[in-house]
Amino acid sequence: MSDKFRIDSHKLIFHPQRVSQWLQSYGEWEREKRIYPIYMEVSPYGGCNHRCTFCGVDYMGYKSVKLDLKIYQQRIQEMAKLGVKSIMFAGEGEPLLHKELPLMVESTKKAGVDVGITTNFVLANGENLPLILEYSSWVKVSINAGESSSYAKIHRTKEADFQKVLQNFEIALEIRGKKGFACTLGAQMLLLPQNYKEALILAQRLKNIGVDYLVIKPYSQHLFSKTREYANLKYEEFLFLQEQLESLNSERFNIIFRAETMKKMQESTQSYQKCYSTPYFWGYIASNGDVYGCSCYLGQEKFAYGNINQQSFQEIWEGDRRKENALFIQKELDISKCRVNCRMDFVNRYLWELKHPNPHSNFI
Repeated sequence: MSDKFRIDSHKLIFHPQRVSQWLQSYGEWEREKRIYPIYMEVSPYGGCNHRCTFCGVDYMGYKSVKLDLKIYQQRIQEMAKLGVKSIMFAGEGEPLLHKELPLMVESTKKAGVDVGITTNFVLANGENLPLILEYSSWVKVSINAGESSSYAKIHRTKEADFQKVLQNFEIALEIRGKKGFACTLGAQMLLLPQNYKEALILAQRLKNIGVDYLVIKPYSQHLFSKTREYANLKYEEFLFLQEQLESLNSERFNIIFRAETMKKMQESTQSYQKCYSTPYFWGYIASNGDVYGCSCYLGQEKFAYGNINQQSFQEIWEGDRRKENALFIQKELDISKCRVNCRMDFVNRYLWELKHPNPHSNFI
């Protein structure tokens, strides 16, 4: 199975108790408010060392702000007790710009919460990688070309960064092997007109190095991003790559070509009419400490519930601002204006079917 981590699907099926809690509570705030997210995205640092042509959060301004380590350590202990299961460090900027990221990763895992990191990996090194690899479930590297010149143009950085990333993979794999760490090391490539001819080249490079997997994913236009270059990108003409790329699959290396997600983008009608995932099953903590219910609405006051520098997570998550947002999403939010193929799309399809089963659903 090339997609054993269900990257081109969803994993809410593994959390039936939380789903049951939601089914029994939906529309009743006093019960809803205690539905805590399974998954949180956390932005340790607002700035970034790249200016990718496709960046969805360019409108956030790449500000040099960062989460306070001690406050985060307090909050993650609390969040773990409240039911948060996983943290992905990513966000508005490059997480490795936060010098204390390894300590944040360690604190998260020791609190009982699983850790993943999405990074451009340029700043990885022999000093920050050991703790990261020891305590993370996975690290996924954004590398969006197969050659250094294309990489530099798409990431809007110097060509040397491409080789640096490949070298850092080698360093990480050496550390993982020597220490016996279980961290999965993967990569992802956003499929664009400027790089699709290099997808096979990149896949072969990563396989030769010993990387565990490569995800090939489609672009999705963010609602508020400044860049619009890829807003109308269609993926039918790129589907032929799936067979070529998957020919590289082996016991040690997998290609996850997100064909289902690409095909969904061409659907003329939405298969669900409400966002049921927000503000229940996931959330977002920005680099300035603001807590949001949806990463597609960063900077939008209606989706901001409070700040971890000023309140406990429980106070924020059970507070009036989240209550108001929940009512807004239930009664007013027009999801036709939301981001196409948002992170919770597969989850929303699943929840909609649970709420609106077909007439023969009892014939299991």
